Amino acid sequence: MSQTERITVRLPSDKVELVLALVGRGEYANVSDVIREALDEFLKTRFTTGSFDRVTVELPKAKVIELESLVQGGDSVSLDDAIRNAVREYTRARIRTE
Repeated sequence: MSQTERITVRLPSDKVELVLALVGRGEYANVSDVIREALDEFLKTRFTTGSFDRVTVELPKAKVIELESLVQGGDSVSLDDAIRNAVREYTRARIRTE
């Protein structure tokens, strides 16, 4: 694991409430995880190179649970990996039918 450093960030109360709600619903283990993921996503959009467009897809909760079960079952190493595999299989199926 890479070395971490502590930083302090001030946020408006309404944003803090939303972050705490995500933790309260069990979507994240703690506030730091929420902030880290948000920052990772922000940095990806700023530092992604190549000749492709970024695609954002919102999945129904049932599909997210299904993908998470692939991770828990050992079929994928992470949620990102499960999503990549699902997209790859979808693309291959589409190419075969055209």
